[in-house]
Amino acid sequence: MAITLRQFQQFITIAQVGSYRQAAERLFIAQPALSVSIQKLEGEVGAKLLERGAKGVTLTPAGLALMKDAKAALFYADQACRSARLVALGEWGELRLGFVGSATYKLLPLCIPAFRDRHPSVKVELREDSTMGLINLLRSHEIDAAVVRGPIVEDPTLEECVLEYDDLMLAVSVGHRFAERREIALHECHNEDFVLYASTAVPGLHREALSLCHQAGFMPRISQEALQVQTLLSLVASGMGVALVPAVTRSYSPQHVHFIRLTDAGARRCLSLSLVACRDTRSILVTRLRDTMRELIA
Repeated sequence: MAITLRQFQQFITIAQVGSYRQAAERLFIAQPALSVSIQKLEGEVGAKLLERGAKGVTLTPAGLALMKDAKAALFYADQACRSARLVALGEWGELRLGFVGSATYKLLPLCIPAFRDRHPSVKVELREDSTMGLINLLRSHEIDAAVVRGPIVEDPTLEECVLEYDDLMLAVSVGHRFAERREIALHECHNEDFVLYASTAVPGLHREALSLCHQAGFMPRISQEALQVQTLLSLVASGMGVALVPAVTRSYSPQHVHFIRLTDAGARRCLSLSLVACRDTRSILVTRLRDTMRELIA
């Protein structure tokens, strides 16, 4: 059926004003062209829609039946265009954001409320996972962006925006022999058992901890691995060993864990928290979120 939205608008306007002449003036179209257009509409519908009379133009029963759906068609067409326009502008839609546990300490509570205030019609769906789990979700396009703990392995398909840097600190249980120390050189821990982030799930942090120990002249004796920082700290509190953790965790740690500053130069600003997305993403919402995060943590 070759009916156009313009024909519906013309039909509705004629019915509302009751005159082909006035409708043509309102629509900025020549009256003969308007008459031809309505004749084509009636031909497509297969029924007379408008009747000319002494008191003006009136709707036929078929015209009355068409009026409601014609108005609905115009409304939904306008809504469809508006929705598409808002999505293109980043003002409507859904943002699927992944995050690691440590992002909940400071970054997400600071940035997500601000983003939602600025874009109230955007639904934010949050999903927690390990760094590698989130990167895999990005690659399979199950999420749009992710806040991950770095350093991460370079990948030409991903684009990384570093949001903040952090130090590595030594976490020990409150009953540990180092618990009264405020700072320590890592080489003093060469005889300690270590709890590390799992190499398969958090390879960047695992690799950074091993590198720092290697720089201090020893290979750590690993007693346990963990996926999330809270699990790692719980193992430390249980006496399973010491751990190298991001400094930000000390403000949100269990009561039975003590944090010690490392004097090793390699422990300074060796960690990052980054927003990562696929380089070819077309989601302007990712750009909007990145801009919000950069502004708030600058």
